[in-house]
Amino acid sequence: MKFSLKYIFINIVTVFAVTMFFSCEGNLKEVQKMNAFTKTPIGIAENFVLKYTDSLRLTAVVSGPVYEDFSNQTFPYREFPKGVHVDFYDKDNQKSTVSANYGIIYLNTKLIDMQGNVVLETHDGKRLNAPQLYWDQNNQWIFTEGDYTFTSPDLNMKGVGIDFNKEFTVVSSHGNSGTAVVKDSEESEE
Repeated sequence: MKFSLKYIFINIVTVFAVTMFFSCEGNLKEVQKMNAFTKTPIGIAENFVLKYTDSLRLTAVVSGPVYEDFSNQTFPYREFPKGVHVDFYDKDNQKSTVSANYGIIYLNTKLIDMQGNVVLETHDGKRLNAPQLYWDQNNQWIFTEGDYTFTSPDLNMKGVGIDFNKEFTVVSSHGNSGTAVVKDSEESEE
């Protein structure tokens, strides 16, 4: 059997190319792992409690079973994957609360997203239930585009989409229905 030099050279080049291809595949997977987006928090706290004060006056207490700090990401955030509870205190030390099954705080936008059985209760008996609720810290504004139920001593309301300031003095609701207690003008004069 006679082999030509050209035939041997083609076989050597083919074997070399196949070997290089298979050896690069393993390295390619390693390179992809190195370049993959790593979502590792820089800190994790269990049974987290954080108290906010202003001029030595307690203004809020944030707590949750697990707190994860992802401020090391391109779009930094902090997360409460197993639920969050917040107590807010007004200037008269009256407490209002909000709780949810999940919470995330976006640090750049100052937006808080609470999801799953969100319950907001004010010190004066107002209650809002929603599957998701947002708190815009910059504008002191709370809103949801989803379903909600609102109850208070004089108003019961359901709807889709509501937004309001933190004192519930400015409210805009969308597509709602409900009942309200209206005082008779003669009763209010007595």
